Amino acid sequence: MAQTAQLVKLEKLETLIHAKNDHIQVINFWATWCAPCVKEMPLFEKLNLERKDVKVVLVSMDMDLDPDAQKIEKFIARKGIHSSVIILNERNPNLWINKIDKNWSGALPATLVINGMNGKRMFVERELHEGELEKLIEEVK
Repeated sequence: MAQTAQLVKLEKLETLIHAKNDHIQVINFWATWCAPCVKEMPLFEKLNLERKDVKVVLVSMDMDLDPDAQKIEKFIARKGIHSSVIILNERNPNLWINKIDKNWSGALPATLVINGMNGKRMFVERELHEGELEKLIEEVK
């Protein structure tokens, strides 16, 4: 069964990003209207199913342009997404994108890989392809 999405504010997302834990987090920023985001989504789903040492979180950025959480829920159900999905309930990206990563222009897709044990992180602002997620995970180990 597909996941349901949780509507969150920036503070909750920052708590998730800065959490000290014993696993690696892969946080992908995407939107339903972003074709490269939708194209790379199977890579995150595969990672979520195959790696129990990695926690995948898909952060929907749809609320900025189209504040309809139902559309996101329908997308998740239609695509059969099993990874955790949160909907970032913030309207003005220019006020907060540099809190996620200071090098982020705000373009989608974007992916943040964080090692909760040593604090190492990698940020990529482009569509990922087969094998690239694994390389990012190795780089933060």
